[in-house]
Amino acid sequence: MKAIELEKAYDPKGFEDRIYAHWKEIGAFKPQSRNSKAPYVIVIPPPNVTGVLHLGHGLNISLQDIIVRFHRMRGASTLWVPGTDHAGIATQHVVEKRLKAQGKTRRDLGRKQFVAETWKVKEEHHRIISRQITRIGASVDWSRERFTLDEGLSGAVREVFVSLYERDLLYKGNYLVNWCTSCGTALSDDEVEHEEVPGKLYHIRYPRADGNGFLELATTRPETLLGDTAAAVHPEDPRYQDLVGKEVLLPLTNRLIPVVADSYVDKEFGTGVVKITPGHDPNDWEVAKRQNLPVINILTPEGRLNNRVPEKYQGLTVKAAREAVLADLKEQGFFIKEQDLTHGVGHCYRCQTVIEPYLSEQWFVRMKPLAEKALSAWKEGAVIFYPRKWENTYRHWLENIRDWCISRQLWWGHRIPAWSCSSCGKITVARQDPSGCPHCGSTALEQDPDVLDTWFSSWLWPFSTLGWPEQTEDINAYYPTTALVTGYDIIFFWVARMIMAGLEFTGKAPFRDIYLTGLLRDKQGRKMSKSLGNGLDPLELVDEFGADALKFTLAFLCAQGQDLLIDKESVKLGSKFANKIWNASRYILMHLDNRNLIANPALNPADTWIYSRLNNAVKAITEAFLSYRYNDAASKAYEYFWNDFCDWYVEATKLSIKTGDDPEKDRATTVLLEVLAESLKLLHPLLPFITEEIYGKLPNTQGLLITASYPEYDEKRERPEMERCFIFLQELVRQIRTLRSECTINPDKRIHVLVRVGSDQDRGSFLAQNAELVKLLANIGELDIEGSSEEAAKPQGSIGLVGSGFEAFVYILEAADPEVLRQKFIKEAARDRKFIASLESKLGNEQFLKNAPPELVEAERLKLEDALQRIGKLESYISELCYRAV
Repeated sequence: MKAIELEKAYDPKGFEDRIYAHWKEIGAFKPQSRNSKAPYVIVIPPPNVTGVLHLGHGLNISLQDIIVRFHRMRGASTLWVPGTDHAGIATQHVVEKRLKAQGKTRRDLGRKQFVAETWKVKEEHHRIISRQITRIGASVDWSRERFTLDEGLSGAVREVFVSLYERDLLYKGNYLVNWCTSCGTALSDDEVEHEEVPGKLYHIRYPRADGNGFLELATTRPETLLGDTAAAVHPEDPRYQDLVGKEVLLPLTNRLIPVVADSYVDKEFGTGVVKITPGHDPNDWEVAKRQNLPVINILTPEGRLNNRVPEKYQGLTVKAAREAVLADLKEQGFFIKEQDLTHGVGHCYRCQTVIEPYLSEQWFVRMKPLAEKALSAWKEGAVIFYPRKWENTYRHWLENIRDWCISRQLWWGHRIPAWSCSSCGKITVARQDPSGCPHCGSTALEQDPDVLDTWFSSWLWPFSTLGWPEQTEDINAYYPTTALVTGYDIIFFWVARMIMAGLEFTGKAPFRDIYLTGLLRDKQGRKMSKSLGNGLDPLELVDEFGADALKFTLAFLCAQGQDLLIDKESVKLGSKFANKIWNASRYILMHLDNRNLIANPALNPADTWIYSRLNNAVKAITEAFLSYRYNDAASKAYEYFWNDFCDWYVEATKLSIKTGDDPEKDRATTVLLEVLAESLKLLHPLLPFITEEIYGKLPNTQGLLITASYPEYDEKRERPEMERCFIFLQELVRQIRTLRSECTINPDKRIHVLVRVGSDQDRGSFLAQNAELVKLLANIGELDIEGSSEEAAKPQGSIGLVGSGFEAFVYILEAADPEVLRQKFIKEAARDRKFIASLESKLGNEQFLKNAPPELVEAERLKLEDALQRIGKLESYISELCYRAV
């Protein structure tokens, strides 16, 4: 063979794009079954088509790619379906913002032209997102890419809407909804983000109609009193028994409103009297239904006061109306006082506008029957959460579920397939557009102008992407899917709803495994955001460090059930590991000159040991992947390749490759290449590009690594006794290396060492058989081995080392000036004593122990423990050097 030259420096830009293009070209991402294992299927959580991917997407896609590559190599028919979401509100917001910059609105364009412009924005962003997914290295099957507004998914959405209507799980009615005045649409409860904000509690007089005093009420939203239809007290509150059924005057209006008794009122809070504004408060809405009260809506869809209020307030924004109402309350003597308070206020999840409870006609899904099925599926083990702690969140939400408002007052999205007849007034819901009213025959039909909530198409994603409602080959082969990897923040929006939809329309849970990632935070534990400027662009990280470095770092940091603390510096961990893989492989390949591969090479002790370590790593990493413990898999891969393979095994092979005869060099090279090839297979899911690039250069491999077989645990490779012997050898070498470093002995200086082995004859024999290896690894010139004896004296001119089952004596005086060493150790010991004194003082301070975080106190204790161990070693060295000097 000839030497194979890898580039001197690891440069992922030199091969990542090339390798991805080749994988895609040959169809490596498409499902291919090599055995009878069940398919492994994941549908990507579709990113919104409005923007670019952030690091949260990078985490999610990376984790999916790792697990998909693992199962693909294990021989399962593996399918990863890509796609994007039309993101109704978000995408329409982007387009309207562009139009606003041109001085236009969507109504200037009209619905048809506006939707056409939105499709252009979709295509523009879709190209960006597809490129980003490619750069991250996602091995998705691009031939099956879907979009939530494509023809097939639109058919599925329509089928589900009509089916729900036919099953009496869908209804339309006037209800109080969450209204975003900026987006101009209703929102579901789960699309409202509640935030604690500072506010005021205003106390107001409501005069009694009989002239006998007044009631004191308090509100945070005084402008809404214009829509009050009652004042309420608790039925068991003795203070107001005589007032129930009487009337009070509503300030600033000429209206009288009744005093009603309702158990909703907390008689212990405030004055025990509350204003009832059913058109603008969900609790008041429920009271109004029980008490048969009128409902007054005082707002327009744009968030201005309408003609149901006195003329002077009409047309004002909520903020301006509040100021005007307060001024008039004070002027007319109705105002009592105001108090500061902090309270929860709902905001639109998309634009952060304060949400207004708003009376509106909307479409709703009856969720309780669907939720009961989803709860049963979890209780029966049909779905499994990783980590399990999220099961309680899932259960609680389903047990307390409310009906889902699914209509949105937008133009971009799935238009609701319902038509109203102006002749008979009835509604028609149909799978095909009707040509006439099926109730009266009239052609005077008008389609509902609203569109469906974005999540109404997303909840069908696991089966609609595979062709449902048609019985396609894909739906029969790959449904139910296997796993879902997503963020815990959309358990309600998406995860639970997908389970409900899957059970309702296919009779099966849409996936079994649900892995919920943590949130990405900076090193200070803060959530990443634009306002803090602590966000990270995954593509910038890929450009600087490579896709493998980013993927490995994210996996390494991804402890199940915990948020990830990460900054740009963190990604150097993955970059350094990739560099290590590159440099180790480069070293091996550049030493192939005149070597020949041989069949069935014999194994020496180091070979047997590395195969046992590799086997151990295969078992641990496989178990970690199967239970979605990404950080355990990554840390084991790191430990095996860096420590076992590079630091010990590759170093050990130098004994044969540099000093052996030609047959021995051929044997050692053959084994080394076989171990490297299998190690690259092991690492491939975590670092696919670099492993594929190197694997393709090896003289002992064929085909692509992406479709090669993943290593399997083999009990025959287990060598526990050999591993114990190597632990003994490694401890001996480490201690000698440490002493060399502490004594600043020139690295080229070969030292003289005597090792006394205890009663374990096997270890003595092992050490004797591998004496040349120990000499190589510890840079020993002369190694003496003898049995231990109580009468045996310490050799003159040496420093003793003690390990498990051995004593070692390094003839230090042959390698260094003892007085120089002694002075060095004395200085270091003096410095360490000062350090120990400061630590003991700090840890003896009650205030420090009381006020410092527990982790800081523990860190200081560990520093003290390490310092005490070190000074004990230094004092031992000083003592021995003084003894030798005598």
